[in-house]
Amino acid sequence: MNDTQQEPWLIRRDLDFLNHGSFGATPRCVIENQRHWQNQLEEDPIEFLAPERSLLPKLDFVRQTVAQELNASPRDIAFVRNATEGVNAVVRSLPLRAGDEVLVTNHGYNACINAVAQAANSAGATVVTANIPFPIQSPDEIVRAIEHSISPKTTWMLIDHVTSPTGIVLPVAELIELAHSNNIRVMVDGAHAPGMLPLNLNELNPDYYTANHHKWWCGPKVSGFLYVDEKSQGEVLPSIISHGANTEGYGPSKFQCQFNWPGTFDPSPLLALPTAIDFLASLYPTDDPNRLAGLMRHNHDLAVAGRRVILDKLKLPEPVPESMLGSLATIPIPAWTNHTSAQIQALRTALRTEHRFELPVFRLDAANVCLRISAQTYNSLDQYERLADAVTKLS
Repeated sequence: MNDTQQEPWLIRRDLDFLNHGSFGATPRCVIENQRHWQNQLEEDPIEFLAPERSLLPKLDFVRQTVAQELNASPRDIAFVRNATEGVNAVVRSLPLRAGDEVLVTNHGYNACINAVAQAANSAGATVVTANIPFPIQSPDEIVRAIEHSISPKTTWMLIDHVTSPTGIVLPVAELIELAHSNNIRVMVDGAHAPGMLPLNLNELNPDYYTANHHKWWCGPKVSGFLYVDEKSQGEVLPSIISHGANTEGYGPSKFQCQFNWPGTFDPSPLLALPTAIDFLASLYPTDDPNRLAGLMRHNHDLAVAGRRVILDKLKLPEPVPESMLGSLATIPIPAWTNHTSAQIQALRTALRTEHRFELPVFRLDAANVCLRISAQTYNSLDQYERLADAVTKLS
């Protein structure tokens, strides 16, 4: 990677970082802005942190920024530390009853499925898993898998906008419509979507949607949002119950009052988010109303090209159509199928220590040991070419 590409980023120069999808990477200017907010906090902690003084207007500005990017109303947005917390807040608030069924998929994020399982178990409900195939040829396979798993007992479902292990962009609009036509509430785990895909929550109309700021929006770690449709806000409680439960002035609605103050916390990751979005928007200027459209196209095209390099080098068919990808791509490596856990760990170690690559290598299921690549603006095609060579040596 050349110096010009990497200068705005803090990533080590001796590392090919192809794992933006896990924790993202925060630009230098955003870290500097976060430190500015932290300094202001420490110079006058009470004035800065007290919700009834200056904190709420600052949070509301970030909320307005987030809502604009999502095409949503600011009144429907609350802040959480990450998407997992957003899922937990909703599932712990669900009016589940014994005998209800909650639908998830086999491509879901493990932490969130654990949260659903715990809530269902406490209520005497059952978790049903829709099995989406991988490799996959079309979005219709996803819709059919979920439709076949719905029963008269299904009351709620959790779907991913972009699956973490497989990088598939799910047809969420069609799935939300399917759920609502069956009187099923639906939550979208959009952890990867903001900054990767154009979003319009007013059109999608999910009951709940949560995502991270630290992934494709490149914000500092420990910030995310939770969208809740207005009709459901009265029953959704934050994971931490604090002063907002019975104190006026912590927000314009009970919903936001509850979430705005979880107790003493560092709001600087939230407050630095507008700087992150402005920075990303400056990289590929566009006339598109979606300020990040140029960046999204660049990252998608790079992910597709990088995957093609690896598939061609290893003479493998595409596991997912290009049209179903965002900026993540997962590739099953048949030569690794029968590897033990120790052998898979050895592959990770070799890629990191011998070849200087950072990316996930994991067993997806009995038939697939995979690697997953990410594409962000600091990456370049030659990195995927070198990765293809390294994987060939290790296969």
